[in-house]
Order: sequence, then C-alpha cells, then structure tokens
Amino acid sequence: MLYLAIVSLIWAFSFGLIGSALTDVDSFLVATLRLGFASLVFLPFLRLKSIDRSDAVRLFIYGGIQFGLMYVGYMKAYQYLPSHLVALFSILTPVYVVLVHDLRSRRFCTRYLLAALLSVGGAATIKVQGIPTGSIWAGFALMQVAGISFAFGQVAYRDWKCAHPVVQDHSVFALLALGGTVCAGIFSLFFADPEALTINPSQWQAILYLGCIASGLGFFLWNKGATHCNSGTLAAFNNALVPLAVLFSFTLFGELETVSGKALIRLAMGGILITLAVILATRKKR
Repeated sequence: MLYLAIVSLIWAFSFGLIGSALTDVDSFLVATLRLGFASLVFLPFLRLKSIDRSDAVRLFIYGGIQFGLMYVGYMKAYQYLPSHLVALFSILTPVYVVLVHDLRSRRFCTRYLLAALLSVGGAATIKVQGIPTGSIWAGFALMQVAGISFAFGQVAYRDWKCAHPVVQDHSVFALLALGGTVCAGIFSLFFADPEALTINPSQWQAILYLGCIASGLGFFLWNKGATHCNSGTLAAFNNALVPLAVLFSFTLFGELETVSGKALIRLAMGGILITLAVILATRKKR
C-alpha cells in the first residue's frame, strides 16, 4: 500500500498543476508529450529478452488502454471542467476496477465491491456546491472513459504480473509507456488543435514534471503497488487522491474562493470514508 499512497500524493498535486498551467495547450499534445517523456525515462531498463513476443504485444496494448486512452479522456476533460471537478468526476474508478477484476476472474467479491462503493461515497461527499451546467456533462463523460480505461489497464497488468512473478516491473514498464505514447500520439495527429500547439518555457517545465514524475515514476509505482494488494484495496486507493487533489486545487491553485465551511467539513468526512474503504478492503477474512 505504500506505493499507492506515495503515488496518490504525487497525482493529487498534478490535477491543479494541469488546470492552472496547461489549459491553453492542446490536450492531446500534452498527453503525448508526458507519456513520451515517461517512455524515455524507462527505455534504458527495457529487457525484451525477459518476455515472449506475445507478452510484449499484450503489454503494449495494455499501456495503450491504461495510459493512452485514459489520458485522451482525462486531458480533454480540462476543456470543460475546473481541476477540482476533474478530480471529483474520477470517483467511479474504484467500481470499474472491481467490476473489471470480477469479469476477468469470473467471480464476485461482495466485500471488495462494498469497499469500492464506500470509496465512491467518500469522494461524492466532497462534492462542491454550485456545479455549473451545460458542458459539464461532456467533461463527466470523458472522465468515465478515462476511468474505465485506467481500471482495465491496471487490473490487466496486475493479472499479467501475477502470472509472471519472475519478471521485474522496471524491465517491461517501457512497453506500457510506449503503448500509451503511440495511442495518444494517434489522437494528437488527427485531432490536435493547430492553434494550441505553442508551449512556453514554464509549460515545458510542467510537462517535464508530469511526464517524468507524475506519469513515469507515478504509473510505475502504481502498477507495481497493484501487484502487491487485492483488487478491493486497489479500487479504494483509486479515490485516495480525490480529497488530496481537491485540497491542493483549493489551496495551491487559486480555487479557494469556491470553498465554504461546509465544503471543508465534507472534505474531511469524505477522506474518512475513503480511509474506511481501504481498511475494509485490506481486512483479512476470519
């Protein structure tokens, strides 16, 4: 769980950073660049001889779904939503994680689903008042595409790694990152806005941080952590970053004026519920 907790802190900071620094840069380009930098970080560790060709293709596809499709929906959502709502609309991911796991394993675990629902309830408790209407639903739909893609990828990689325990995570992670880069790159090639391709020096710094730290180190530690816990714990931790991301967006990235005393109370209550979800998921059966 330590890996998942560390990544939650890293990603919580990223929501506000994207919303404050990169909204005027094409979302597909940003997704491609940050995944490209993540690939460069792990390419020196790639060991193709440690796996079969079919496994290499499988991991490439998993990365395309988990990172590529996820980022396409996630980055595009910032055109419709402020950063704290992007964080909030990712709250259904734990349910997707449990459902994908149950479908792949062809069995149902009530306790893990309850933990996922409790995590969703905790994130929903943090819901900010005064949500705008109209294009918000487009942003919500994009975040669900991102959530389903991310849920499938992390569960699929977890299952693959459990079947190949001898293979080191760092020796194959570049395949996942490259799959995401190619997927995002295809969307960028066909759908990028030609008028939003200019990147200033401060934005390059943000993209470098997001690519090397949030995407590179973050995704690596997340997938590594996923292999050391059950699907219920993994699902619950998918919402652990929500209260942190909302808190960072409010305090560090200029969205504090939207906060009331009641919102802060909801933030604390939501964090408690998510913590309880993790405890429920990790509790061993008698």
